Amino acid sequence: MARVPLTAVVLAAGQGTRMRSKTPKVLHDLCGWPLVRWPVEAALAAGAEKVIVVGGPDRAVEGHVPDGVAIAVQPEAKGTGHAVRCAAEHIGADDTVVVLYGDVPLITAEAIAGLARAHADAGAAATMATTVLDDPAGYGRVVRDAQGDVVKVVETKNPGDATASELEIREVNTGIYAFAGGPLTGALASITADNAQGEYYLPDALPILREGGHRVVAHGVADPWLTAGINDRAQLAQLREVAQRRILDEHARAGVTFVNPAATTVDVGVAIGADTTVEPGCVLRGATRVGEDCRIGPNATLVDARLADGVTALYAYAVDCDVEDGVSIGPFAYLRPGTRIRAGAKVGTYVEIKNSDIGEGTKVPHLSYLGDADVGPQTNIGASNVTANYDGRTKHRTTIGANVRTSVDTTFVAPVTIGDNAYTGAGSVITEDVPEDALGVARARQTNVEGYARRKG
Repeated sequence: MARVPLTAVVLAAGQGTRMRSKTPKVLHDLCGWPLVRWPVEAALAAGAEKVIVVGGPDRAVEGHVPDGVAIAVQPEAKGTGHAVRCAAEHIGADDTVVVLYGDVPLITAEAIAGLARAHADAGAAATMATTVLDDPAGYGRVVRDAQGDVVKVVETKNPGDATASELEIREVNTGIYAFAGGPLTGALASITADNAQGEYYLPDALPILREGGHRVVAHGVADPWLTAGINDRAQLAQLREVAQRRILDEHARAGVTFVNPAATTVDVGVAIGADTTVEPGCVLRGATRVGEDCRIGPNATLVDARLADGVTALYAYAVDCDVEDGVSIGPFAYLRPGTRIRAGAKVGTYVEIKNSDIGEGTKVPHLSYLGDADVGPQTNIGASNVTANYDGRTKHRTTIGANVRTSVDTTFVAPVTIGDNAYTGAGSVITEDVPEDALGVARARQTNVEGYARRKG
């Protein structure tokens, strides 16, 4: 049998007024991705050759979905049927079209592929994804005929909408569908806005398809979370717990240890290597990459950070930086963007490093700030060292060579270069280059005034 092209249409035009936010609902963050990106990524992983996101006239979703995803505009909010009609130019007559929602983020590639297979196996024009709820109050109930095909969906929001027997049905419509492309576009052209809201509803296409002699069937989804939607921030918080649990479980099955998953936050785009342990209180965000055999935390935050193998990060905050094998960070260290820490180096307690390259095996043990600095290998930076890198107008670099030993309370006034194997004296303010093998001392000579206290009194 020839493979039927899979097209996904993701409806994402709603503003979500119940979110009480200036941000459109589908752009609210869920574990590192905007809500709308979740169903888009799931559709792509399921093998969709085309994904079309239907957004509003503000085109707010642009830039928030992967390259190659088409954006269709729904010029005004006129219902789900109208939204799918806005994507009709992208739908081929022979396509299998899966309709998803930008505020239903936890649908998986497996669930989408399963719906598409069930649709193909049934030879149906429409296949409705359904789920069974213990408490289906407020949901549309799925009424089937003797063959199991869908006859109708009965809404239950108002008294009298459904009969007593219909209210006993616990199978509900999730709103997710698979359609045959040709029959779908034909039915969309026939639906009307003859309702109190004056809108075009996608479920109204189902009786049109049945009247045309097509099959409409149902496909059960066992996990209700896969089709759960978000209307307000309380529901967003509920789904965030589920999404976070899914992310941590996937990492754990790949060999990562989470000491306390309930006290750990990991974004969906984070990668973690096997045999790494993540302690409580850690937050790993964005495009963070952590290698194998690392120990992260407790209470470490990594944002778009790239850590190689065997790294320890204890009470550390690292943003958009590169950390090579075997590095020790913290406690209470801050690595800022543009920083590279070479293999085997140490960044210790209350150390801040910004836009700097710290050499292999070099130690910056405590109470120091290195900004816009290049430090060679096997150097030891004494306590309370500072690079004065900004003159009020321009940033300047400090260069410190290999095997350098700087003493406590050394300030480097950039631009300045310290040669290999050089030393600095404690309390020095270094404003001139220190040659290789030299000792740089820049401080006032001490003077003791005998009897000062008696004369002062």
